[in-house]
Amino acid sequence: MPELPEVETTRRGLEPHCVGRVIERAVVRESRLRWPVPAELATAITGARVWQLDRRGKYLIMRLDSGSAVMLHLGMSGYIRVVPPHTPPLKHDHVDFLVGSDCCLRFHDPRRFGSIHLTEEPAESHSLLRSLGPEPFDAWFDGAYLYAQAGNRRLAVKAFIMDSRIVVGVGNIYATEALFRAGIHPARAAGRVSRKRFEGLAATIRAVLAEAIEAGGTTLRDFSRSDGQPGYFQQSLDAYGRGGQPCRRCGRMLRTSRLGQRATVYCPGCQR
Repeated sequence: MPELPEVETTRRGLEPHCVGRVIERAVVRESRLRWPVPAELATAITGARVWQLDRRGKYLIMRLDSGSAVMLHLGMSGYIRVVPPHTPPLKHDHVDFLVGSDCCLRFHDPRRFGSIHLTEEPAESHSLLRSLGPEPFDAWFDGAYLYAQAGNRRLAVKAFIMDSRIVVGVGNIYATEALFRAGIHPARAAGRVSRKRFEGLAATIRAVLAEAIEAGGTTLRDFSRSDGQPGYFQQSLDAYGRGGQPCRRCGRMLRTSRLGQRATVYCPGCQR
């Protein structure tokens, strides 16, 4: 599933192709996504100018000068390509946004778990966004915040930081990597992590995500950047996907367990 760095990579790739341009037309070939594509989408956005392309969690937000916004979620296998307007659509190319006279943003989603929403209210007030926690790069996301949110919770710290109501965008890959760097066992109760260790964890979350964004996101089977090329961050992962291999710090074998139905890799020597 595309995570925050993949979505941010997509945003950065698409931004120069759409911001400041008028949406000449929208074409919906398949409306049956995770939620139905609004029937009025094409009519509502045609002629509007894109004045900003933002990201909130894993949602892309295309803000229009009409006051409305289009929210896009890539789901499990979705991505957006930039293609010439007359490029024949491939199978699973469900929605086109024709911006200007020479550019088409094409939404591709084989599994159809992605979604496209039209909102007239501020996007941040939308029911899918309003309960989200802070962005990992927000100034107020720090160890003190995590410590206060953890309280006496018995929830495993990995599940805690993957809760989008606590902080957005920390998916399985990046939670595994951040906890490894911070030296915190993923199964440790969030309420048993000290403020000092949460300060370190907040820093490693930001660092891991920043590195992944700079590198273009993790290389996963279904993910491509907006230019059609995969990201390359997976080559430098220290823990995720390396169960049974030696720890690059201490040499002990990394172990794999399951937390919340997800595979979790950790070092029994470095993480406590």
